[in-house]
Amino acid sequence: MPEVSGRVGVVFVSHSSKIAAGLVELAAQMAPSAALVAAGGTDDDRIGTSFDRVMSAIDEADSGAGVVVLCDLGSAILTAETALDFLDDELRSRVRIVDAPLVEGGVAAAVAAESGEDLESVVRAALSSASGGAPGVVNGAGEPQATLPGPADAGPGTSAGPVRTVTLVNDDGLHARPAAVLVKLASSFDQKVTVNGTDARSLLAIMSLGLTKGASLRIASDDPAAGDAVAAIADLVESGFGEV
Repeated sequence: MPEVSGRVGVVFVSHSSKIAAGLVELAAQMAPSAALVAAGGTDDDRIGTSFDRVMSAIDEADSGAGVVVLCDLGSAILTAETALDFLDDELRSRVRIVDAPLVEGGVAAAVAAESGEDLESVVRAALSSASGGAPGVVNGAGEPQATLPGPADAGPGTSAGPVRTVTLVNDDGLHARPAAVLVKLASSFDQKVTVNGTDARSLLAIMSLGLTKGASLRIASDDPAAGDAVAAIADLVESGFGEV
């Protein structure tokens, strides 16, 4: 994938070169302009991990805004941590190894990077995909950081700001691609908007709603200044995200 100046890069470290490449292909469907780099397999394309490939992937993904690294298994994390030790101080300071599900976390991180979020926000997006355990992040100094909180849940009650209710018309429902488009649009506004009580800027939260064709979506905000944001998201949903 081409490097994009000023955006956070995402590196997928897997024991399989095919898995890493496939994850880049998947995430690119929702984040076509983000710097997504595969670091899978050994140097001779066997199952395993490669220090050199991880080092090269981090360097390729970095455009100055930082790099988020996700790994599939414990030894991949060890390889990534070793690579951190050999980076120059400046680059190492803006690399985060995130202990989150490789697929869900990688996609969420890619969408956040595509939206122009900063490094810690991309880390937070990846961590929001974790469904159990104690996910964490290792900073550039090799020290564990506290888990970053995911987006706050919002109840479906009344809203002091604009509200609009629309019907989902997509035959396949709100699957990954339209959900990513919705999240990207929501992230372009300063005001927080919710969809059925869920933060519209969280890809995993939106997808977890499991919305199918004919579902009713309540687009709302507590911010009176969010009229344009609510209207834009509602219009997007009613348009079928270009799929209808």
